[in-house]
Amino acid sequence: MFSRPTSSSMAFPKKKLQGLVAATITPMTENGEINFSVIGQYVDYLVKEQGVKNIFVNGTTGEGLSLSISERRQVAEEWVTKGKDKLDQVVIHVGALSLKESQELAQHAAEIGADGIAVIAPFFLKPWTKDILINFLKEVAAAAPALPFYYYHIPALTGVKIRAEELLDGIQDKIPTFQGLKFSDTDLLDFGQCVDQNRQQQFAFLFGVDEQLLSALVMGATGAVGSTYNYLGKKTNQMLEAFERKDLSLALNYQFCIQRFINFVVKLGFGVSQTKAIMTLVSGIPMGPPRLPLQKASREFTDSAEAKLKSLDFLSFTDLKDGSLEASS
Repeated sequence: MFSRPTSSSMAFPKKKLQGLVAATITPMTENGEINFSVIGQYVDYLVKEQGVKNIFVNGTTGEGLSLSISERRQVAEEWVTKGKDKLDQVVIHVGALSLKESQELAQHAAEIGADGIAVIAPFFLKPWTKDILINFLKEVAAAAPALPFYYYHIPALTGVKIRAEELLDGIQDKIPTFQGLKFSDTDLLDFGQCVDQNRQQQFAFLFGVDEQLLSALVMGATGAVGSTYNYLGKKTNQMLEAFERKDLSLALNYQFCIQRFINFVVKLGFGVSQTKAIMTLVSGIPMGPPRLPLQKASREFTDSAEAKLKSLDFLSFTDLKDGSLEASS
């Protein structure tokens, strides 16, 4: 289902990016420093417990834009090192407001052996046209000419409303390393047209709204990048397997079940902070607090999320790791 031919215009000696991609959390200590010591354990958890072998590092979930350039380099190095021979793909988000910083991060990703890079649109001094945005992306991609390049489309956070369909039109002529799109938006018309109008290029279409994934699969998504795959990867993989078998009824049941949980936590207030708390609860690996201006998830939220996970059979008492409640409190 998720196979993708290599682009005819650029042959990369890399595995195909397909299936589930976990948007990784950046673990932190209580005083706000990055907790590198648990990343090896985190890799093993994703692979063994959730069946997820691809990761997207330093993105929204990873608080990438709240980290210094030095920290982003260190985090990327740690994931590549600890994921060696365990993970299939490590894609590093290298987007920044500064073109020079983005280029530096792209070059660094290539040097450490990452499998690809991704970039969001700069969001303070914004590009207002497709050509201006492509010019920015082209300069970043050129800093890592041997790596597959992905555009990270997330207009709700960047405020850059250039439609992905428009951006993809002729993009590989300008950016030969362009291999796909991380589409984090609810506009399924735009997403569908990205797929429909680019069938010959065989791009990777990676959907980024976890609660709508089944709809995107029907429209031709070749994979998915999301935060919930850190702890609901196993359940989502079951949905993908049902979809591949063309058992749409079972796939829909899985999607609705996942939606019940996401709908519940969204009503409580769901974001990066809450994702860190849930991952700590489910995995037993301390994710710590977020960076300011984000605030730590409340104990009330964590207790409510735990109860909902159990009621949906996503989590049993035996699934809880020792100390997980203390780590998330």
